[in-house]
This record gives sequence, structure tokens and C-alpha cells, in this order.
Amino acid sequence: MNIEQYLTREIHRALEAIFDQSIDPKQVQIQRTRPDFEGDFTLVVFPLLRLAKSKPEDAGKRIGDYLVEKSVVFEQFNVVKGFLNLTLSHGFWLNALKDIVHKEQFGFGEKGSGKKIMIEYSSPNTNKPLHLGHIRNNLLGYSVARILEACGHEVVKVNLVNDRGIHICKSMLAWQRWGEGKTPADLSVKGDKLVGDFYVKFDQEYKKQIEELRQAGKTEDEAKNQAPLILEAREMLRKWENRDPEVMALWEKMNNWVYEGFDVTYKRLGIEFDKVYYESDTYKKGKEIVLNYLEKGLLKRKDDGSVWADLTEDKLDEKILLRSDGTSVYMTQDLGTAVQRFADYDIDQHIYVVGNEQDYHFKVLSLILQKMGYGWATQLFHLSYGMVELPSGKMKSREGTVVDADELIDTMIITATKASADSGKLEGLNQEEVDYVHKIVALGALKYFILKVDPKKNMLFNPEESIDFNGNTGPFIQYTHARIRSLMRKADVGDHLPEFPLSIDLQPKEQELIQQFGHFPNVVAEGGKNMNPGIIANYLFDLVKTFNQFYHDHSVLNEMDSDVRNLRLNLSWQTGQIIKNGMWLLGIDVPERM
Repeated sequence: MNIEQYLTREIHRALEAIFDQSIDPKQVQIQRTRPDFEGDFTLVVFPLLRLAKSKPEDAGKRIGDYLVEKSVVFEQFNVVKGFLNLTLSHGFWLNALKDIVHKEQFGFGEKGSGKKIMIEYSSPNTNKPLHLGHIRNNLLGYSVARILEACGHEVVKVNLVNDRGIHICKSMLAWQRWGEGKTPADLSVKGDKLVGDFYVKFDQEYKKQIEELRQAGKTEDEAKNQAPLILEAREMLRKWENRDPEVMALWEKMNNWVYEGFDVTYKRLGIEFDKVYYESDTYKKGKEIVLNYLEKGLLKRKDDGSVWADLTEDKLDEKILLRSDGTSVYMTQDLGTAVQRFADYDIDQHIYVVGNEQDYHFKVLSLILQKMGYGWATQLFHLSYGMVELPSGKMKSREGTVVDADELIDTMIITATKASADSGKLEGLNQEEVDYVHKIVALGALKYFILKVDPKKNMLFNPEESIDFNGNTGPFIQYTHARIRSLMRKADVGDHLPEFPLSIDLQPKEQELIQQFGHFPNVVAEGGKNMNPGIIANYLFDLVKTFNQFYHDHSVLNEMDSDVRNLRLNLSWQTGQIIKNGMWLLGIDVPERM
């Protein structure tokens, strides 16, 4: 039970005593008091006026008088129109702190108390390495999965690898033409990087052919569709779908190069999955479903042989599900994947973490599945997020101007190394410890800077700004945690926090810290409800700011009053614990030393 729940229960009991009748708990509406008013929590009086049969101010005073007189929880109150602002006693806050520090997973919900939710994130194509856009996707999906787990849900983390299609054939064809049989091992490069280079090579040569055809009098569209390279790529795709042995062997070889590269990047980012699906498997089921509902009359075949879903009655357009040559499209495999997943797992909800350029796609996917009679289709949720760019501008895979994920991580480590050297914060650590701190500070900076932004918003990622040891950054929060751990080692408290009495007169910053601790369960719940890690990230920043102000204003180890010293050690320890748990929700490690 969190603080708001406890206060709601206490006030509900008091109201039933005041008005001598049972009261619907929903009528008890409390919220944190606004900063510009005096008080800790506010009771909204308006829903109670029918019972009070008096003006809002009089009703608020009657309730406030009763609470202060009858309960040790409430110290004083003030009424502003229909709002009763309540100040809680120091004893209440101290008792709350005692309760909080003994809960290792404070703020997290009970395991198994929620739904079973599947979340899909990453979803890379096997024609290129992971890039900055994938990083935002992976970090967002992994963090939301952890937050949902912390809210009591059972979460299944899945990846869908787009390992087939015309884009894969482009890389394969380019390697056949210009690869000279060279492997990643031959060239000492990651497999995903090598395959991505040939995707770029295809596009460069394809553009040359388009220009030649345009010079010969073809229109832009004619040139794009008649260029020899694209015709060969389409033929290769048809051969792949017909399981041509030579094409399948090349496909498997090049995809395995990519998977090895992906695994390295995932490990560096600290990203994991419970199950990986492959489009090369699920598209078959999608085709079966489409042909089945074509036969039932739900879908229609056009004169050229292509199959479509007509959604015009739902104020959408027609959606192609099979091309005229019988090959499938993204929607085909998404139909098959959704049906397969609900068969594999008894899930209550399915979340897709995909960029906002696919908003329409997922609206159509859900609608088609509903029309097919799948009851769970209404439980598909698209966690739509905005684009992420560097100050240098937008990324384009075909032109080879993407920001490679591995290169960005390397850049972050170099930046973290320089920032640490400039600050002198790592003096006294051996080289192994220094390298470890550089790595987790670099990743902490990257992850925090991306996750603190509302997913719906486009964002600009600035590596230098993200690594700052001051301000709303991962390293600032990590450094505060290390500072607290150093404090606890010097205090030599071991595994047992010292006791403190409930009679201590709290200083404002001490009380503010406890209040912020008490709000943590609500922050976790809100982050899960909105699927927004930024809520947690920005809470942690506010908590760390309050702690640093407290630490600046009040001595801890040198405090002469042992009771106050013990209290402040508890406050420091709990701040560190919430930082550790909160950063875990963001997928960020925190150092013991820094």
C-alpha cells in the first residue's frame, strides 16, 4: 500500500465517522498539494458537499478539524475554496521512511498481479547493421518491458527479424556481383556491416541505371521499374519464395553473418529477448490466412491477380495483401505473426514498438484481424515513437549516411573517457575499474538521454550534451549513486541500517526526500500506464537534485546528534536504492565507485 492509498483509507474512515453513513471510496479524491499552496496532500471537498449540506469552505474546515483532532497523521490544515490542504506530521513521515527502507523492491508491484503482455521491439532488417533509430526502438522496448514487469505484469519480450523481401535480395545480388566471394572474416568487419555496405552498393548502381534509362527517354517511374538490377532482385525474390537451392544457400549464409553482428550489438546495449520470430517463417502463415479469407469472400482478387482488403467502409483505403506475382507484403507477414503469437502464448495484450511512420499500418492490421473474427485484435497496441536524429541531420540507409549503432557506442565511450579525465572523478581506481566505469557511463548517457524524452516526440541526440556530469543526464545520476555508496562505505553500516526515533524534528529537505520516496510507486505505475520511461527518468533527476541539495545543506557523517546522523544515513541509503531500481527500469547500470 502506497502513501496515497493509506491516506485515502484513513480519510475514508474519518468521513464515514463524521457523516455517520457509508461512503463510496470513489468520493475520496486526494492528490499531492500544488507547490504554490501550503500542505502535503489535498482532499477535494466538492464530491462530499451532498453529504455535508454546507458550503465547501465550511465542509473542508469540519473535515480538517476532525482529522487533526482524531489522528496523529495530520498536523494542520488550510482550506482554499473546495480544497482541503493537509499537512502530515513529522512522525508520519518518519514512520513511512522506516517502512520504505525495509522493502528492497519498494515501488514495484506484486509479481503476477497483472496481465500477460507481449512486447515486440527491435525488428531489424538483415540488409544493414543496427543504427541510431534502432537504438531508440531497442531502449524504449526493453525499458517499457521492465517497467511493465515492475507493475506486476508478466512480460514476453520478442523480436521479429525481417529476414526476407526485396531489400534482402538487393544486398544478396550486390554481393554476388561485386563481393568477390569475400567474407566478414576475410575483411575483418562485422557481418551486418558488410551486408549493409552491399545494400548501399546496390542503391548506388541502381541509381546509375535509372539515370541511363531516363537519358534514353524513359519516365522516372518507368526507369525505376525497368532497371536491370531491380528486375534481377525481383527475380531473386521469386526464386527465394520458390525455395531455389542456390538462392536459399546465399540467403542463409549472408543472414548468418548479420545475426552474428546483431548479437554483438545487442550484447553491448544490454538488450535481450525471450523469443525471436523470423519473417521467413511467419509470412507463410500470413499467406495461408489471406488465401483462406479470400476464399471466404472477405478479401478480393483484382484482375492482375493481386489480393486486397477493402476498408473503404471504415473510411480507410484498400490494402494490398498479396502482389500480382503472389509474393507477400509486410502486412501479410504481420497478419501471420500476430495469429502465431496469440497461439504460442496466452497473452492479454500485444504491444508493437515501431516508429510513428507506421501509425496507419497498425491501424489497418488491427482492423483486418477484427474483420477476420479474431477477438484479441482489439488488444493490439502500437507504441508509436518519434524519429531520433543527430545534429548533422536525418539518416538514410540506402545512401549509407546512417549513424551506425556500434560506431555511436564507441563514440560515447571515447566521450565518456574524455569527460572523466577532465573531471578527475576516477582517481584511485585501477585500469579495469576505470574501463568498466567508462563503459557504463557511456551507455548510461546514451540510454538516459534517449529515454528521458517522451516517446511520441522527435528528438535530437547530442553525444556531448548527454555525457555531462551536471544536469539532466545519466552520468549525473550515476555519479550521485556512486557518491552515496561511498558515503555508506565510510559510515560502515554494513547490511543493517541504523535505527532512528520517530520524535526527530525533520528539516524541510529531509521531509522532501521522504515525500519523493513515497511518490515512487505512483511514478512506476504511471510510467507503465503511459508506456513512457521518461516519467521515471525525470523523477530520478528531481530526486537526485533534492538529495544533492540536502547533502550540501546538512552534514551526514559529521553530524553530532547520533539520532539525526542515523536518520540521514537512512535517507541517503534509500535515495541510492531508488536510483538503482529506477535506473534498472531504464536498463541502466549504476556504479559502486566513480
